Amino acid sequence: HSSFTGPKSKTLNLSHPNLVCGLAPLRRTTRRRNPPEALSNSMAEEVPQSLNYIPEVILKKRKNNEEWAIRRKLQLEQKVKRLKSDNFVIKKPEQFIREYRDKEMDLIQMKQRGKNRSRRAFVTSESSLLFVIRIGGKSDMHPRTRKLLYSLRLRKIFNGVFVKADARILEILQKVEPFVTYGYPNLKSIKDLIYKKGAGKIDNQRVPLTSNEVVEQALGQNGILCLEDVVTEIANVGPHFKEVTSFLCPFALNKPEKALQGKKKRFSDGGDSGNCEDHINELVSKMN
Repeated sequence: HSSFTGPKSKTLNLSHPNLVCGLAPLRRTTRRRNPPEALSNSMAEEVPQSLNYIPEVILKKRKNNEEWAIRRKLQLEQKVKRLKSDNFVIKKPEQFIREYRDKEMDLIQMKQRGKNRSRRAFVTSESSLLFVIRIGGKSDMHPRTRKLLYSLRLRKIFNGVFVKADARILEILQKVEPFVTYGYPNLKSIKDLIYKKGAGKIDNQRVPLTSNEVVEQALGQNGILCLEDVVTEIANVGPHFKEVTSFLCPFALNKPEKALQGKKKRFSDGGDSGNCEDHINELVSKMN
């Protein structure tokens, strides 16, 4: 092996394979390592950041706002649709004045009926059971009259309820006489109403009386286990009459085929309102 040296030069190995082939020797390279600071910065970027905490109150408020916005949008759409429909009628000022006068007149007449002892509601039957049907009352009714009807749970026209004819009920019936008709239901009418139109309220939900399980669930603690027990308790005005009538929803009767004549005229004077005694059974059969 030959080698040469020169001034200020390093000794070269001519036997190196790269020199034999006429190539320069390869230098050994090393990878630069990231400094500790750069490494820590890159790791910090890779670590996912935690989400911001949002209180539950804000989330609920946001949800309520969204639901309100949806309801408001639907209301506006329905309003626009109602305005565009042909059935929409704009009331004239004269109509508002007439309705206001009717309400004030109803209030005056209600006070007069309360003071007039000769026209008080009366019960001629030995039974203290009454069936009351609302037959009128809308825009011409004073808010006080509406409140009395609501106390009887008669919120809609042609709703019917069973009541016990005590002094308080008779006083209310006297004041709302132009808007209701009532009488003495027989056993057949009671059964037909319970079995055909009967519904109870469980957990603020209207449940049809299609089985005895519904009755037992609501009134079992009072010893009332079936529909026949409900009929018996109402017909006899038993000790649990209040619990039974509170459980029963108002009966939604059908509109009679023949319109009622003289709604605000007393039955004794040839109208339909007030005490119609046993004739209530005929009206129930037409509306059931």
